Amino acid sequence: MKQFIWYQGYEGMNNKTAWIREYFIITLGTLIAAAAIFFFMLPSHVAVGSLSAFVMVLTNFIPVSVSVLTLIFNIALLIFGFVMIGKEFGGKTVYTATLLPIFLGVFERLFPDNQSLTGDPFLDMLGYVFVVSIGMAILFHNNASSGGLDIVAKFLNKFFHIELGTAVTAAGLVTALSAAFVYDAKIVFLSVLGTFLNGVILDYFIMGINPKKRICIISKKEEDVIRFLLDDLHCGATLYHAFGAYDRQERTEIITIVNRAEYAKLLDQLYKIDPKAFVTVYSVSEVMNHYTARIAK
Repeated sequence: MKQFIWYQGYEGMNNKTAWIREYFIITLGTLIAAAAIFFFMLPSHVAVGSLSAFVMVLTNFIPVSVSVLTLIFNIALLIFGFVMIGKEFGGKTVYTATLLPIFLGVFERLFPDNQSLTGDPFLDMLGYVFVVSIGMAILFHNNASSGGLDIVAKFLNKFFHIELGTAVTAAGLVTALSAAFVYDAKIVFLSVLGTFLNGVILDYFIMGINPKKRICIISKKEEDVIRFLLDDLHCGATLYHAFGAYDRQERTEIITIVNRAEYAKLLDQLYKIDPKAFVTVYSVSEVMNHYTARIAK
């Protein structure tokens, strides 16, 4: 099966091309996030909840560049995470947390007089949220993150039993509200609004990168459906015994997970195999196998 071959390549770490491609994509995601910070957040002073936003506020009191302070805080948080939380902080977290301030430093040298691209803090906030969400979605899709407040959120989750999503939002709001020490009420409001929008848009992009569908099929021609799933789509399937409440007849329910392209092919073929097949479709937010479950721990 397609999924099994993909897993085997990573497990043995024999596929150098796949490894290089993965880290190239992670690097690209980090670059996009750094660009969002430098070209949208820093000129507008809108402190949308992130470590970089907190560092931006601190630079008003500490005469150190954003890139240097970001690197210092990321190193401190990584050490804190390894000591307090443990092995869940792997090479990808170290890599991205180190790479982000490096990209910011490069931008600082290339564009020393960086100004707002839009001239409007509200538009800058929207631009930041949109662009950084693309970068973060790429990172999360490849089991990576940029470190920073993600480490704080995991600490709150482990020791105070706060749900991870709530912990991320709480940490982000504290950062956004820190803008009140430096900027006016408009910037503080935009910072809080941007923090909420960032979570919403990030979820949208994460769902949109590789959307999956859970298809449940009951058909009188179940063997033809199964053969198409296994031999043509190369997808797995799970079979369940179902018992109809109306006619008291036993049937087999076929359940499979497919991507967008496979979903279209499956519906088209189902119409040809059995136009009267009973089909239900669910959107799936995440699919985990042994490899991804091991990475997430």
